[in-house]
Parts: sequence; C-alpha cells; structure tokens
Amino acid sequence: MIEARYKWERPVVADEAAAQILTTELQLEPVIAKVLVNRGYDTLAKANEFLNPSPEQINDPWLLHDMDKAVARINEAIMNGERITVYGDYDTDGLTSTALMYETLEMVGADVNYYVPNRFNDGYGPNVEAYERLIGEGTQLIVTVDNGVAGHAAIARAKELGVDVVVTDHHELPETLPDAYAIVHPRHPEGTYPFGELSGVGVAFKVATALLEEIPQEMLDLVALGEIADLVDLVGENRTLVTYGLKMIEQTQRPGLLALMDVAGVQKDAVTATTVGFSLAPRLNALGRLGDAGTGVELLTTQDEEVATELAKKIDTLNIERQALVASIGDAAMAQAMQPENLERQTLVITGAGWHEGVLGIVASRVVEETGKPTLVLREEDGILKGSGRSVPAFNLFTALDAHRELFVAFGGHAAAAGMSVAVEQLSALQTAFEAEALQQDLADAEKPALKIATLMTPSDVTPTLYRQLQSLGPFGNGNTEPLFVFEPATLSNVKAIGAEGKHLKFALSGENQPNLNAIAFGRGSLANDLVANDQGVQVVGSIEENVWKGNTSFQLMVKDILQEGLTIVDGRTNKLQPQLFTEVAQYVFFNPKVKTQLLAYLPEGSHVVDVTAGDVLTDGQLTVLVDLPKQLDDLSVLQGHTFSRLTAIFYAAHQVYLEKNPSKEEFGKLYKYALTHTDLPIRAQTETIAKYLNIDKNRLYFMITVFFELGFVTIDDGNLNGVANPPHAELTTAPSYQARIQKQAVEKALIYSKTTELKTLLHQWIDQA
Repeated sequence: MIEARYKWERPVVADEAAAQILTTELQLEPVIAKVLVNRGYDTLAKANEFLNPSPEQINDPWLLHDMDKAVARINEAIMNGERITVYGDYDTDGLTSTALMYETLEMVGADVNYYVPNRFNDGYGPNVEAYERLIGEGTQLIVTVDNGVAGHAAIARAKELGVDVVVTDHHELPETLPDAYAIVHPRHPEGTYPFGELSGVGVAFKVATALLEEIPQEMLDLVALGEIADLVDLVGENRTLVTYGLKMIEQTQRPGLLALMDVAGVQKDAVTATTVGFSLAPRLNALGRLGDAGTGVELLTTQDEEVATELAKKIDTLNIERQALVASIGDAAMAQAMQPENLERQTLVITGAGWHEGVLGIVASRVVEETGKPTLVLREEDGILKGSGRSVPAFNLFTALDAHRELFVAFGGHAAAAGMSVAVEQLSALQTAFEAEALQQDLADAEKPALKIATLMTPSDVTPTLYRQLQSLGPFGNGNTEPLFVFEPATLSNVKAIGAEGKHLKFALSGENQPNLNAIAFGRGSLANDLVANDQGVQVVGSIEENVWKGNTSFQLMVKDILQEGLTIVDGRTNKLQPQLFTEVAQYVFFNPKVKTQLLAYLPEGSHVVDVTAGDVLTDGQLTVLVDLPKQLDDLSVLQGHTFSRLTAIFYAAHQVYLEKNPSKEEFGKLYKYALTHTDLPIRAQTETIAKYLNIDKNRLYFMITVFFELGFVTIDDGNLNGVANPPHAELTTAPSYQARIQKQAVEKALIYSKTTELKTLLHQWIDQA
C-alpha cells in the first residue's frame, strides 16, 4: 500500500452549460473549459480576459496611496542634486526591486546609489546602523524597495538626522506605520488601489511608471523574475505583468540576465515561470544566503558583457556551494529525523554545530516535505541555537512558538515559517513545548493538505492540442496553479529509481491499448521496489510537461502524489543473507531464534524485532520483513488481522530439502545391512567413509541414521552405531524426523519454490483470515 500525501479533491463542474459554451465558442478542449469554469472564469468575457492578458489590465500607478508624495519628493531630490540611496533586500524580489528602481532613477537623472543589507549583519529591512552609515556618507533621501513598513526605529533615526524616507513595500502592514515621508503600499489602510497582491518589484515598477510617465516595458523582465520568485498570486495584474515579463525575457538584451540564463542552461526562448522559479531565482537567492547580495544588483544592471559573464559565473559557483550545503546538512537533518525518538514525535527540532545559517530554512522545508512534520532546524554557536522553522498547513507555527516566547532569545515569523534564537540549555524545554503544541492543535487528527484535481485522464488524452491550451492558462504559480490530473493506469512499466542514490522515481503509465506516458516523481525513488512488486491499483496525480530530447518532443507527467490501495508484498526471497537486505528501519520477523541471534547486529537502530517462538506480537502499520522460513505453514497465523505498510518475504533457509529426493527403501536397506555387519561404528569419524561406500550423500546419511535411531533400528552409544537385529516393526515415514522433513518440503514448496503470484496470494490469505 502507498498512502497519498495529500487529500485529493476531485471537482464537480458547477456549471456544465457554461463549460460547454466555452468549449464551443473558444474552441477549447473540454477539460480546459472545465478548469476555467471551476476557477471562476465562467463567462465568455471572463475567460477571454483571463486567456488574453492586455496592457489595459495594468492599473494606474497614481491610484496607489502616497504615490503623488513619493514622486514629488523624488523629483525634488533630483532637481536639488540630492544623493538618493535605494535601500533593498537580499532575496530575488528585493534584488530585482533594487535594480529596477536604481535604473529608473538613473534614467531620470538622479544622483543615485543602492544598498542591499547583509542577511547576517544587518538583518531584514531598515537597519539603524546602516541608515546612520549611509547618511554619514552623504545620502539625503532613502527610497526603500521590498521593505520598510516595519522599519520604525531606522526611519525615525533618519528623520532625526534630517533625511526623508520614501517607503515602497508590499509586506504585511503593522498596526502602526512608521513615520516615513511617504508609504507606497498596495494594501495601505487609507488607499484604494484595486489590486493588493503586488510583490516588491511590482510596487517598484508602479513607482517607475509614475516617474517615467509611461510603462517601462524594458523593465518587465525584472518584474517577472521578482514576482515569480516571491510566490505572489499570479492572478489579476500580477498575471498580466508576469505574462509580458516572460515575453520580455525572451527578447531581453540585458547582459546580466543573458549571462545568468547561460550558466543556468536556460534558453531564453523557452523561459517559463517554472524555469524562473527553479533555475534563475535560486541562483540570485544564493547570494543573500551565502554572501553579498549586492552582486545580484550589479549583475542585473551592468551593461558590460564581460562583467556580466564573470558575475554570473561567480553566482553559479555560489549556488553550487549552496546546493552542496543543503545536501549535506539536509542528509544530516534527515538522519536525525529518522532516529527512534524522533519517529515517535509529531514535531521535530533538529540541531547541528557548524551548519551554515543561510540554508537552514531550505533544509527545514526539505525535512517537512519528507516527513510531514513541523520542523525547526537550528545551528549551535557560542551557546546559542539559531535557525529557521517550517510547518505544514494544519499547524500554525507562529501560534505554537509565540505561546513560549520566554524560551527564545529572539523570535519572529508567521503561520508557515519562523526564525528564532534560543539558548542551548532551553533545547529540551523547546522540544517539549513544541510537541505539546502539536497536541494542542490536534495535529495528529488534522486532515492532509488538499490537492485540487482538474479531472481524470488517460495517457491517450495527452495531445499537443491539449498541452498548447494548458499553457494558455499560465503563467502558473500561487493563485493560478498548474492543473493536476488523475491517471488510473492499467499497469506501470519501466519502473526504476534514478538520480543520485536513486532518490527519484521514473516509470511509464500504460492504459488499455493506449500509448505509454512517461512519469517522473522527484524524491520518491524509495517507492520503486513497492511498485515493481505490485503495479496494480495505482493512481497517480500530476501535471503535464513537454519534454524535448535530441529534437524529439514528447509529453511526461510530473508526479505530485501517488496512491496505491491494498498491501504491497515484495518478493525478496534469497538463499544468501547480505547486509544490504537490512538497511531499512522496519519490523523484522523471525521464526528461528538462531537466525535472529545471528542477524541482530545487522538490523538498523530503531527496528522492531519479533521472535515468533517467544510469542512476540506484531505491530500494525509497519514496514515488515519475514526474514526466515517458518517450520510449518500454520506459523504464518502470526500475520492474521494485522496491517502492514509493506510486507517483504525473504524466507531464508540455511539448508533446503525440497529439491532433494527422499531416500529410497533400497538406500535404507543398504544402510541397515551395513549397520548389522559392522560393529561399534564411530559414526562421526566414519561418516564420509560410510557415505562414499554406500554412495549416499552425507546429509541424507545423517537423516537416514536419525530415522533409524528414532524407530529403534539402530543404537548409538558414546558415538558408536550398532544395528538392531530384531527391531520393532514400523513404517519409515512415521519417524518424527521423517515427518519433519515432509513438512519442511511442503513449507519450502509453498514459500520458496512457488511463483511470486502464488506466494502473494498465500500471504494475503493468511493476513485476511478473520
């Protein structure tokens, strides 16, 4: 069984008639029309407006609160020759905002420079010391981009020093706003701007439009970068800005952006929101995480191709370093998450010494994704644990930690993410409080996060026409997610784990008399064995992607979730036990105590050992491995009524007898005659000699002697064997050892020499017995 990570929400089209109208009038595939209707674009007018973004959908910048004051103050500074400093932020939205505002002010003749704060020295947003230093160096007007609404202290200090601050920002507004000269914000409480979801670069773009008195189309490439990277809702004005921004990237002549795309291996005529989000933005974000983010602004604004190339290479190298840090710290964090004490917890507090602070949020996100548990990842230095937390939709991280502020040196954040510092001696208290909050918020009983499904499809439904129309629904992101489809294939084929350490999963969906559809599931390589063992009853959710390889175009499914109902039984039968068979933390079931003793040292820490002969009880819901062969089939009754997340059958037997012929009466006769004619045979010393003389395998000879001894046909005293001249009458097959051999052969036939399908059927029968 493979349990879905999400709760699949399969929609019912609210208005079939509306969908039919869109299908007919706009010549859409029915599934595309249904997606539009389900997302609220249920009339021709709404659908046309959505499918065809136009400049008319870009709002008037003068509608923003304080835009008139901001532009007037900036123009005044330009007229008076005042030094203007653009104060930005260190993520991609902040870097593009800074670059856009800097270029705009240069275009209108300002004496302008920029300052990007350091994540580790300055922190986020306006910093008092940084403001004082800039003012001391000659700054006479500060214009913030992508920050400022929470910068009360620094803005107040600038005012004391006679310097105005114009804030342009989009972040959550505090109850009391700072005493800035102007605050340009799309959700300002006194404003009436019709669209409140602009990112920092979106707000900067509106200021640029007002200053230039026209839309600066050549800067839309920066807008697309920043808006996509900041994960704003790609609806309304944002969708229009990003749509045109992506088109501008396709024809950009910006040296820095061209160089960045080159090192990232991105073709500018194939840039999508996905390539921006997964290839370009992470490289710019790496600057702020590991070094001086100002390099990003320099890259985006330089007109020198050689400088751009060198900066892009430097940024790419830094991104490779970031990836290596995330991989190494992430592996260490996951190892902690898999420790027995953490497996029992609903929340995780992961700690390590020497970890780079700049990537801890990424690592926390990875742990949350792989475990489904709210996670704090903290680095230890000088007695302080400092780091980041990430959560799941069902658990409010801010509420949980805010209730225990006394534990923290510093703390801030929101429902899904937080940053914090805590003294090392408070670690145990923090773990206890974090776990208690999981109980308080009923995390264990919370529903899985929802996954909205567009419709059920088959591989043959995926056509070039469908894919082309799907792309017309983009660009995709928050608020306008890529449509997801359910596939219920008849079978899976070519299932394999791929990538470094087999972390990813690749397979093909096969329908009845339908072409195969390749599928990729990142981070799900561990499911490969399960799917190879049982490819029936599988359902897959994913999005459709075009794949171009060596000039050939095909489509593939980017898997979001997998579901398989019923128990997966893995045929792991072998006649040789090796350490690699015991790498998973699991429930290991032994029918022979000697085998258990031999293997205990090889089982991973945290594994549950079940000795059937000792009456141990199995635990439900576990990965379970049947290690050795039971003495009789009835021993499998230990499986009755239990549930398993996966059941692997190894059924190792040190010596197998099924393929050995049972001794014939003639062979028994030869041995009996030999025993009668030889007195006081030292059986141990003479076994090989006797076996060779009688032409009987040594193991068979031992068995035959045991049968004779049990029936009274021979005696054994002090290791010497003698025949009994007038033994009691008895059938050879009635000897206990003969009965045991017959029973072992039957068990081996059923559990070792059966076909995989027969074995699975037998195990299912034992499990399902009432």
